Amino acid sequence: MKVAVVTVGDELLAGRTTDTNATWLCEQLDDRGVTVERVTTVPDRVGDIARVVNEYRAEYDAVIVTGGLGPTHDDLTMEGVAAALGRSVEEHDAALAWLEENGYARGDLASGTTELPAGARALHNEAGVAPGAALESVYVLPGVPTEMKAMFETIADEFAGTPTYRETVIADEPESALLDRIADVRERFDIAIGSYPGESVRLELRSTDETTVEEAAAWLRERVDSPNDER
Repeated sequence: MKVAVVTVGDELLAGRTTDTNATWLCEQLDDRGVTVERVTTVPDRVGDIARVVNEYRAEYDAVIVTGGLGPTHDDLTMEGVAAALGRSVEEHDAALAWLEENGYARGDLASGTTELPAGARALHNEAGVAPGAALESVYVLPGVPTEMKAMFETIADEFAGTPTYRETVIADEPESALLDRIADVRERFDIAIGSYPGESVRLELRSTDETTVEEAAAWLRERVDSPNDER
């Protein structure tokens, strides 16, 4: 299963808010064996949201959109998703009924709170007010992290793939000096490997076979200088 994540918000693009939602979603999806192939941030503009969602839903198995839900002037995500799917935005009876059952009087809800793309399945907000939506392969979640996480948990089982196993090898050598051993381990074992330099070089090995990645990591650890090696 291949997924794209779209985060919406001018504040993200201005650097005033850190986009922790995308990182958290990628971790959750990866743990479920789902491959995230795109993470894109777009402004609070209907046209931008619609264009990106429309492009990604044609290319990936699912698109998760976060942020821009609610009744305020810059909450345009539902409108953008509706435009991408060729739907209107309308009052959602099930979303309104759920809020009323959970202590919200209709008259106390701001206008537009329960408006979703026509035909959408409402995703109820256990940690807030504004509902999310699921329509075709597009899932729309709130931008508030606590609300987004709670809502994702209600749909997490709809995302599944082949689990990926990981092993990490730390090398106390320059990254350029490791190229021959990186090439060797890739040739010997059916794995993918990433190299991430810092104070030491972190080599992350990945495979859908647990035994293979464990054997590859053991082979590589014997052939690199570890930060704990005595000099």
